[in-house]
Amino acid sequence: MARPLPHRPCHRRLHPAALLIVAFTAAPLYGGDSAATASETSDRRDERDRQRLAVVRDWADRVLEQGTDRWSGENTPLLADGLHVHSLEPVVWRHRGNRYIISNLASQQNLFRTLAALSELTGEDRYERAAEAAVRYHFEHLGDRSGLLRWGGHQFIDLATLQPVGEFDADCHEFKNNFPFYELMWQVDADATTRFLRALWHAHVTNWRILDMNRHGPYGRALPEDIWQRPFDDPEPFFEGDGLTFINAGSDLIYAAGMLHQLADEPRAWTWGRRLARMYVKARHPETGLGAYQYSHPRRRRQPPAEGPLEGRLTWSMYGDRAENQFSAQFGEVAREGWAVWGGRIRTIYVRNGFMQLGLGEAMDEGEQLIEWTADGLEALATHAYMPEANAFRPMWADGTDLTGKTYDRGGYYGPRGTEWQPLAADVEFLMTYARAYRLTGREALWDTARRIGKGLGIGDIGRAPGEAVAMNLEAPGSSPEEVFALLELYRAAPHTDYLERARLVADRMIEQRYHHGFFLPGPDHLYARFDTLEPLAIVTLDAVLRGRADRIPAHIGGRGYIHGHFDGHGRTYDHRVIWSATAD
Repeated sequence: MARPLPHRPCHRRLHPAALLIVAFTAAPLYGGDSAATASETSDRRDERDRQRLAVVRDWADRVLEQGTDRWSGENTPLLADGLHVHSLEPVVWRHRGNRYIISNLASQQNLFRTLAALSELTGEDRYERAAEAAVRYHFEHLGDRSGLLRWGGHQFIDLATLQPVGEFDADCHEFKNNFPFYELMWQVDADATTRFLRALWHAHVTNWRILDMNRHGPYGRALPEDIWQRPFDDPEPFFEGDGLTFINAGSDLIYAAGMLHQLADEPRAWTWGRRLARMYVKARHPETGLGAYQYSHPRRRRQPPAEGPLEGRLTWSMYGDRAENQFSAQFGEVAREGWAVWGGRIRTIYVRNGFMQLGLGEAMDEGEQLIEWTADGLEALATHAYMPEANAFRPMWADGTDLTGKTYDRGGYYGPRGTEWQPLAADVEFLMTYARAYRLTGREALWDTARRIGKGLGIGDIGRAPGEAVAMNLEAPGSSPEEVFALLELYRAAPHTDYLERARLVADRMIEQRYHHGFFLPGPDHLYARFDTLEPLAIVTLDAVLRGRADRIPAHIGGRGYIHGHFDGHGRTYDHRVIWSATAD
């Protein structure tokens, strides 16, 4: 069983700095005066390490002071999802002339991980206590009778009224690669967390015999006494089903089942989680091992037209498999949604799902098979799709058909006629995932792919083997939290100082380039500060590694929150498009 976060000894509080950012535009830590002694360089490095954590504390204090509920009149511990960086007014969702103050607990889980880590590293419990209070309020006041919470892709709480809002879209429960901080929830209320994890499966699985499931789950369904005591027929892919077995939704069910087993010692939950993970493995192409985005074939309830563009309602799943409808005349039987390996689906299958499954497998007592399945998929992707010369993955059907440069003969769900398939750049998230996969399996092919990606990104040579002939480029640009996580994975595989020094450098650049107006932002002109951003989590993770306390803080699992629905003036869209990407004119 997973243990609660440990007791935290007290540490001296770092002095708050009014102009923290000034320290990060001073003389460079890496390179610089060649006459500097090793002792002076070490002192500067230690000071930068302290300053980095001070920045995160400054940010967290501002988030809690300005972002905690001051709008309902009830002084609840709930947090807004973010603020306008100048007015400090909360972010809102606009629908049919109404303005709702967004508090989506599912979009605050990385924030909560950061707060818990900050308490561990500073000895001040107030950060973690703030996260716990928000979770406790949800359990006590905002839960559904089924055990579900009002959060996710199509639900949030309006901080003006403290009422759930879902009418802007499907008004249901939806997770897609959210991966909540269940350990914190367990600390707050173990019974409520257990009930939620069971309710998640109960709401989203529509046919347990074949594991047909859907990304949308209804509220209000009574939870049976023994949810896991069900027959299972172990069907072959791609059976005809009524649901949409997308891996971005299935990943959350797999993670939930694994965490329930770890937290509550509920092995039958993981029996179902393992069955679900295996369904995606079974649906991989038998010759290449590529895929699978889903393992079912949507039941066709209406016949689509044989010719012409498939637009509007013709892209709905009631017309059957959208890839088959759009591409079967061009590519034959391989054209199915489950075997589309291009664009964002590559990231969803191999990074979003892959990184989570590797982390879950490492944390679990029975996770070896999950790790091996994931590593097999990553090897197949590298073998068939990776192009080292371009540092990119070619778009493919899962049978190995290379789609590079080809265009759509018919318009439909995937885009209009004439759209050209494009490779997907292998960015630092892929480096992060391949590095973790190597660390957990020792497979040389995975290290070789990580090495090629690192060279392709211009960050240097991670080594012919872990820690051997390493030549990292400490001058190359880089300022993303994902790169920090990737470098720390490399450092865990082999504690070579260059991996750690570049991680420090990237973390410093994140502060230089992304810390504006007291918040972490993509750029200085962005108007809204999102509290669930990954930069502070990457910094506290680095700090924990430097202190030798990485096992005492929450691990990055790769999850992220979102809101999807109708927004006045923009139609059906995402919060990152209409809120978090907004910039000053």
